[in-house]
Amino acid sequence: MFKKIVQILKKEVMLSVSIIAAIVSLFITKPNMELIHNIDWKTLGILFMLLSVLEGFKKENIFLPLLKRTSRICSIKKLTCFFVYSVFFTSMFVTNDVSLIIFVPLTIMSFRAGDKEKYILPVLTFENIAAIRGSLLTPFGSPQNLFLFSQSGISVQRFMLKMLPLWVFSGILLYLFICILFRQDQKEQIILTEENKQNLCTPWDPAKKLKRIIYLILFVGVIATIVTRTTLWPFVCLAVFVLLLIFDRKILIQTDYVLLLTFLCFFVFSSSICANPKISDFLNKSVSGNEYWWSILLSQLISNVPASIVLWPFSTNLTALLYGLDSAGLCSIIGSLASVINLRLYAKEYPGRSLAFMKTFEIISLAFFAIVVIPQWLICGIF
Repeated sequence: MFKKIVQILKKEVMLSVSIIAAIVSLFITKPNMELIHNIDWKTLGILFMLLSVLEGFKKENIFLPLLKRTSRICSIKKLTCFFVYSVFFTSMFVTNDVSLIIFVPLTIMSFRAGDKEKYILPVLTFENIAAIRGSLLTPFGSPQNLFLFSQSGISVQRFMLKMLPLWVFSGILLYLFICILFRQDQKEQIILTEENKQNLCTPWDPAKKLKRIIYLILFVGVIATIVTRTTLWPFVCLAVFVLLLIFDRKILIQTDYVLLLTFLCFFVFSSSICANPKISDFLNKSVSGNEYWWSILLSQLISNVPASIVLWPFSTNLTALLYGLDSAGLCSIIGSLASVINLRLYAKEYPGRSLAFMKTFEIISLAFFAIVVIPQWLICGIF
């Protein structure tokens, strides 16, 4: 058991960092009942429901009708646009990491089957950017958005209005990047055999139709819980748990508890830091008014999800904090958990080539970041 725990901690670096941070913080501030009370149990409960239901989405291949369209696309540029914008739009609803988990393996399979592997690295980087920038529009597009939406009390309409300029500009900029990639031959073709077409999309099992319907209903219920901010969320959480236990209990085992535990540890860390007068006073003075740059820089050390938890108590500008956190993943792999997941998916198919992925990612993603970083900072005060 001890060896298994050590292996998990070595594999899940962010979890290890969060546990160490939580333990250290308990020596800074003596633990008490207020610490437990300050943990955002609502966000943890909603995140559990969201992760569990979306795991069911992956298992039951809910997006099959969308994926079938890939077999009809012959232009390599159009196929790239299809995958990139599929990630861009679906990430708004199923979170950025789930959209990558769905589309990255299919992208690799498609480009490999069509003998276009030379494009895989830049296309996966475009998908990474699409996941980060597409998900920023909605409160449930990413874990940090979900947390800040829950804490701030802002309406869904107001939240989306704040993020709309970034979302629209990112969608346009992504297309320009794709055009640059295929500038030499805009009409280059990709040809798939019938066998390859069939292998790309596993058909639905008619016997599992009820499960697919249940997952869609549960997803609507979870989104409604987030949007309405109902105080009945514990009962909704219990209902989701019971239904999954009855209809698909294996999903409860496959849920991403590592992310939930990471959140919990950083909640402990943040609460302990806030309770320490000296540290709290320093962060209040340095973070307030500089949320945009603090969120970008801190995310490069601990990723944007935990950075949101640490910085929120000391922030006075929600827009600047959101803009920074939703841009931090463009700077480095560690800046966003979605980027780390993308790297894992690529490394699984191409062992030993992680460095090549990181090199391509940094070149393209930093170029994107360089274009958006200053304009975003300038409009923070407007929205």
